[in-house]
Amino acid sequence: MVKSMTGYGRCENIAHGKKITVEIKSVNHRYLDLAVKLHSSYGYLEDRIKKEVQKSVSRGKVDLYLHIENQEGEKTISINESFAKNYCNALRQLKKTLGLPGRVDVALLSRNNEIFQYQKPEEDPEQLWEDVKEALDSALSDFVAMRGREGERLAEDLNARGAYILSIVEQIENENPRIVKDYEERLLEKIRETLGDTQMDESRVLTEVAVFADRVSFNEEVVRLKSHFKELANLLSKDEAVGRKLDFLLQEMNREINTTGSKCNDITVSRMVVDVKAELEKIREQIQNIE
Repeated sequence: MVKSMTGYGRCENIAHGKKITVEIKSVNHRYLDLAVKLHSSYGYLEDRIKKEVQKSVSRGKVDLYLHIENQEGEKTISINESFAKNYCNALRQLKKTLGLPGRVDVALLSRNNEIFQYQKPEEDPEQLWEDVKEALDSALSDFVAMRGREGERLAEDLNARGAYILSIVEQIENENPRIVKDYEERLLEKIRETLGDTQMDESRVLTEVAVFADRVSFNEEVVRLKSHFKELANLLSKDEAVGRKLDFLLQEMNREINTTGSKCNDITVSRMVVDVKAELEKIREQIQNIE
């Protein structure tokens, strides 16, 4: 079944002392525009993440957020005792030399960051990737499932609209003989008014009617329209990215219905053509949501 380009997925896991959160959301886009947002210290994971996402997504503007929190403490802190002693002695000497008031205490010393040494726990990049991938796979699964559900609803709507348009196209097809018949009657009436009792050349009349019938015939356009709607149903049943194919198919449908409208000068058919074009526009809007 086709998929929508709108979706959302999220997963939160705790593994090896780390809380890993992956959030994915997407909206419509002509191509795949994938942005991975994560802390710069984990930038080496970005390419791997993109490759995993591209296995499941081919179109849409996708934003993926990765947050990694160390549950065992981000850093360990130690004291640079040698520096602290020298710094403390220097402050006392400065106080004595300049006759400054105040005390040299822990609060004053702690303002100097060089007294403290921060050490981040060593990480195993491969183990971290495995933990991230587990959360990513889960978030992707929810994300793809939501896009699938949205796509199913879109397909149902498009199939319904396609069936409705086909019913109008069949009505248009049935009007073709009437249009030719009406023209023949108008032509005969006009000739009678012009010639009066004079004998008319029936062969000339039949030739004129035949030329008109050929000029206004839209049977070929109707046949192609029916074929296009069969292909629409076929594409909507496929489990792959068909958004671009649907967009091209819709262009062909519009071309055929526009040709039909331009071929005949009949108010009834013209109204039905307008109805078809209005429905095709609604289909166009819906197709923009399909991957």
